[in-house]
Amino acid sequence: MMTNVGVVDRVLRLIAGSALLAWAAGYFGNAPAGWAGTAMTAAAAYAALTGFLRWCPIFALAKITTCDESP
Repeated sequence: MMTNVGVVDRVLRLIAGSALLAWAAGYFGNAPAGWAGTAMTAAAAYAALTGFLRWCPIFALAKITTCDESP
Protein backbone atom coordinates (compact mmCIF):
# COMPACT_ATOMS: atom_id res chain seq x y z
CA MET A 1 0.00 0.00 0.00
CA MET A 2 1.24 3.46 -0.84
CA THR A 3 1.81 5.85 2.05
CA ASN A 4 0.66 9.44 1.92
CA VAL A 5 1.23 10.50 5.54
CA GLY A 6 4.72 11.81 6.32
CA VAL A 7 6.71 11.44 9.53
CA VAL A 8 5.73 14.74 11.17
CA ASP A 9 2.09 14.32 10.14
CA ARG A 10 2.15 10.76 11.49
CA VAL A 11 3.51 11.81 14.88
CA LEU A 12 0.97 14.63 15.19
CA ARG A 13 -1.89 12.29 14.27
CA LEU A 14 -0.78 9.68 16.80
CA ILE A 15 -0.41 12.25 19.59
CA ALA A 16 -3.71 13.98 18.84
CA GLY A 17 -5.57 10.71 18.39
CA SER A 18 -4.22 9.28 21.63
CA ALA A 19 -5.02 12.44 23.57
CA LEU A 20 -8.55 12.63 22.20
CA LEU A 21 -9.16 8.95 22.91
CA ALA A 22 -7.96 9.45 26.49
CA TRP A 23 -10.23 12.47 26.88
CA ALA A 24 -13.20 10.59 25.41
CA ALA A 25 -12.52 7.76 27.88
CA GLY A 26 -12.57 10.23 30.78
CA TYR A 27 -8.89 10.29 31.75
CA PHE A 28 -8.76 14.13 31.71
CA GLY A 29 -11.95 14.82 33.61
CA ASN A 30 -15.54 14.29 32.62
CA ALA A 31 -15.98 12.53 29.32
CA PRO A 32 -18.34 14.21 26.85
CA ALA A 33 -21.74 12.56 26.73
CA GLY A 34 -24.04 11.68 23.86
CA TRP A 35 -23.25 12.44 20.26
CA ALA A 36 -20.28 14.66 21.18
CA GLY A 37 -18.51 11.77 22.87
CA THR A 38 -19.25 9.47 19.97
CA ALA A 39 -18.01 12.02 17.43
CA MET A 40 -14.84 12.65 19.46
CA THR A 41 -14.14 8.94 19.75
CA ALA A 42 -14.63 8.45 16.00
CA ALA A 43 -12.36 11.39 15.12
CA ALA A 44 -9.71 10.22 17.57
CA ALA A 45 -9.81 6.66 16.25
CA TYR A 46 -9.54 7.95 12.66
CA ALA A 47 -6.54 10.15 13.52
CA ALA A 48 -4.76 7.37 15.42
CA LEU A 49 -5.49 4.74 12.76
CA THR A 50 -4.30 6.90 9.85
CA GLY A 51 -1.16 7.78 11.82
CA PHE A 52 -0.50 4.11 12.52
CA LEU A 53 -1.13 2.95 8.94
CA ARG A 54 0.55 6.01 7.32
CA TRP A 55 -2.30 6.15 4.80
CA CYS A 56 -5.20 8.61 4.85
CA PRO A 57 -8.19 7.99 2.55
CA ILE A 58 -9.10 11.69 2.52
CA PHE A 59 -5.57 12.56 1.39
CA ALA A 60 -5.82 9.82 -1.27
CA LEU A 61 -9.08 11.27 -2.64
CA ALA A 62 -7.59 14.76 -2.76
CA LYS A 63 -4.26 13.46 -4.15
CA ILE A 64 -2.33 15.03 -1.25
CA THR A 65 0.83 13.59 0.28
CA THR A 66 3.01 14.79 3.13
CA CYS A 67 5.70 12.16 2.48
CA ASP A 68 9.18 13.24 1.51
CA GLU A 69 9.68 12.20 -2.11
CA SER A 70 13.49 12.57 -2.16
CA PRO A 71 15.59 9.40 -1.69
